[in-house]
Amino acid sequence: MEKSSSGPAKRRALTGLTLTALFAALIAAGTFISIPLPFSPVPIVLQNLFALLAGLVLGPVPGAAAAGLYLAAGIIGAPVFAGASGGIVRLIGPTGGFLAGYPLAAFTAGLIAGRPRPDRKTPLPVIAAAVFAGLLVVYLPGLAWLKFSTGRGWPAVIAGGFVPFIAGDFLKGILAILVAPRLRRAAGDLLSA
Repeated sequence: MEKSSSGPAKRRALTGLTLTALFAALIAAGTFISIPLPFSPVPIVLQNLFALLAGLVLGPVPGAAAAGLYLAAGIIGAPVFAGASGGIVRLIGPTGGFLAGYPLAAFTAGLIAGRPRPDRKTPLPVIAAAVFAGLLVVYLPGLAWLKFSTGRGWPAVIAGGFVPFIAGDFLKGILAILVAPRLRRAAGDLLSA
């Protein structure tokens, strides 16, 4: 009697969906670390760290799906955006471009790092390139939308939407580089079982 291969395939699919939902929840949990700045409409958050990790750990499509699921929850009103708020209005506000950048960042980081595989270790320089490209992809739509939504000039946008955050994002990037290899190994093992 032949063994059905649908059992392991279904288990891998369910594991992938579970990990995608888990990373969406982690991105949402990043809202609880939100520090408003008096001189900027953009708060300091951990959500971008978890969006990057989603792409690094799950790969480009599942990572972007996790960030997209997070955005969908916020759009329908779940309090997952900074300041425990929700609703589509947040995407129209000054931080909307940064929020829209999360799926792009997860996709970019995952594309550069590749899908995790238990039989292949991703070199740290590749993970570092994935992290910093992912961060850049958050800033591009974020700063462009901040300029459009506030009507400020580029110097004010850079001063309020980039300069106060770059050091913290650099530290988050270093943290992602340090934890991603172990998480990628674990995800690769789970997704190949």
